[in-house]
Amino acid sequence: MVLQASVKQLVFSLFQFSESATLVNKWAFDILLEDNHLLVLSKPTGLPTAHGEIKGDSLFDYAKEYIKKRYAKPGNVFLGVVHRLDQPVSGIVIFAKTSKAASRLSEQFRDTQVEKTYLAVVEGIPNARSGTLHHFLINDDEERIALVSNQNNPLAKEAITHYTVLATHDGHAFLMLNPKTGRKHQLRIQLSASGHPVMGDKKYGSSFNFVHGISLHAHAITFKHPVKDETINMKLDLPKIWLKHFGPWIKVPT
Repeated sequence: MVLQASVKQLVFSLFQFSESATLVNKWAFDILLEDNHLLVLSKPTGLPTAHGEIKGDSLFDYAKEYIKKRYAKPGNVFLGVVHRLDQPVSGIVIFAKTSKAASRLSEQFRDTQVEKTYLAVVEGIPNARSGTLHHFLINDDEERIALVSNQNNPLAKEAITHYTVLATHDGHAFLMLNPKTGRKHQLRIQLSASGHPVMGDKKYGSSFNFVHGISLHAHAITFKHPVKDETINMKLDLPKIWLKHFGPWIKVPT
């Protein structure tokens, strides 16, 4: 069974559920899917997925608070982090509401069984309309960045991403990206190493400003429900600020 999930018209404004309105009332997000096992949310740009620099200021923290308040749960609320989006990236984030769901979803991500699609605007235009980015990456924990290494480095991990050019305009390209591995900052460093950094991503060499984080969005995801016999396909539209900033040449694939 395939379940095609769509965005519910339920906007969760965080200040409705938090006592610390000065900290959280700038954040709001959509609940894309919720059942007894899953909570799938739209992460806004600028908000950490989990454990941000400000204690309690992350999508994970607010999701736990939402569950606690909405269902009047006493004590600590369990919520499993099964994957993450970088802080300046927007898009779909899946949380697990039970330990069983967390274990099974984490296994899917670890075994690259989850299909992910990102959209990005990059500097420059790739020579080929479609292709594969193949690198070996290491982490620089001190600088908190990823670096391209070589296959012989024992610390290096393989990173593979397929891309398609959807549109071009004024020296920029709108890309669809399908990562086949899940390394830290994978898309950002691979695009930068290929000479096409994500617009606004100063950490990885962008020379342009973007009004809203960086122009990288987790647009679609397909995964197996951790308990039910269902395959879930989810899509999330681009933030409206993208269309205002880039104009009509940005066309999301249907």
